[in-house]
Amino acid sequence: MRTEFLKKNWTLQPESFQSLLEWLDEGKSSDGERYLEIRRRLVLFFDRKNCLNPDELADETLNRVARRITEEEKIETESAARYCFIVAKYIFLESLRAKDKNSVPLEEVIEQKPFEDKTEEKIILEKRLDCLETCAGKLEAANRELIFGYYYGEERIKTNNRRELAKKFELSTNALTIRACRIREKLQDCVKKCVEKD
Repeated sequence: MRTEFLKKNWTLQPESFQSLLEWLDEGKSSDGERYLEIRRRLVLFFDRKNCLNPDELADETLNRVARRITEEEKIETESAARYCFIVAKYIFLESLRAKDKNSVPLEEVIEQKPFEDKTEEKIILEKRLDCLETCAGKLEAANRELIFGYYYGEERIKTNNRRELAKKFELSTNALTIRACRIREKLQDCVKKCVEKD
């Protein structure tokens, strides 16, 4: 009964956060450095999975771990980081199930080509492409270059592009990822609103 109540009404409190920091440090105080490192790695994990809000999912992962520590007082595991990534995998699966049915990943919209025969589905895809073009046009030139460069190519090409973009914009890879995620989120929101207008 207590566990169910905690799950539905639980919010991260300062004492729970402190317990999380101590647990992540595994007995050696890092003054929060260990927390920041694991959070950074979680953001990268969710970004590699092409999640819309990697920062929010990383925070949700750490909140779930903190909640478990609060509920059970301690978690038996060989490695705090490993346990966080196990939780992250579940958060990722939940995020897939919770995706808005009208939401379409930016990469899919970019890759769409205009069609000749006008089935309803193809008309919607063309509308999304038009909306993407309109929304991209509203971005500052630097942000437009960054977002399309960030998602261009596959695997190794994409990785190399991102390295080059980080150099060009004088950003660390982590800062580039965060900036790209913010631009992507705005662009996807704009495309979604544009598509829903009609």
